[in-house]
Amino acid sequence: MSYDVYMHGQILGTHSFWLEGEFLQPDEYAEIKEKYFLPGGETGTGTTVLASFGVSVKMDGTHIGTEVAPLLKEFYKDKTVDLSSLYFDPEYEGLMDYVVIAGLVRSPMGVFQTLYKSGVKRWNMPKEEDIAACKVAAIDPYFMEETMAAAELCVKHNKPYVTIDCMHDSYLHQHSAVNVVSKECTGSEEYKEKSPEEIYQLLTDTTEGLVIITSGEKDMIYGRKGKQMKRMKPFSVEVKSTLGAGDTFKAGCVYGLLKGMGDDELVRFASACSAIAISRFPLPLNPPTIEEVSEMLKRA
Repeated sequence: MSYDVYMHGQILGTHSFWLEGEFLQPDEYAEIKEKYFLPGGETGTGTTVLASFGVSVKMDGTHIGTEVAPLLKEFYKDKTVDLSSLYFDPEYEGLMDYVVIAGLVRSPMGVFQTLYKSGVKRWNMPKEEDIAACKVAAIDPYFMEETMAAAELCVKHNKPYVTIDCMHDSYLHQHSAVNVVSKECTGSEEYKEKSPEEIYQLLTDTTEGLVIITSGEKDMIYGRKGKQMKRMKPFSVEVKSTLGAGDTFKAGCVYGLLKGMGDDELVRFASACSAIAISRFPLPLNPPTIEEVSEMLKRA
């Protein structure tokens, strides 16, 4: 069976708490305005957005357990999402995080370090037949040899893929169709003394793919090897919550790659997706639609 997109990476159950008023203060009471338990993580959120666009997705990555598995099965039961490659561990509740949100400020909490320190790999090795059956892929850079295997299989089967926050000297970056680099990566130890333009040069010199460097509300820069660097200002919207903004931008890039968009069109499309995402909460229950993105692009 073929499908449009294969995604490998972090799939979470996200507990989100939207506060009334200001963010948490030490020793002070805070009123919870709304709370949800919904699919999250880079791969989980990206899958939700792509499904909203009518894209068929096969999802793989982190193991699901007694808390997360029922959530995913119920949430995706009427969507174009195939969960059959996910591994269910009855001895594990599944990877979850907890996010407190108040306006533009959010604070995520979780046990991600425990995921790596436990000595037990709670994520899957990608299946070759899954990657061979897709049109394009998306790979989160978090799972060591399993991540490398996903990239190598994409190269073997000539499947273009989108990734995020990969360094210029990594295999994942060098073979990507699109690498979306955020402030988390550009502020890392390796890059913190370099300007955005210097980082851009390093990244574009080491891949034939498209490099996009985002910077929140500031201009993003993008381009390819040997081409003039371009800038784009993000779309302006009233921000309700920034949770999932980057994951939605990545999903927009995947959709643009799937539809054969040129670089300028792809970056504008992904930016519009992200802008719509931050204008609402919770994102999984209100993902952007193609119609909404098209309308935003027309207005801009």
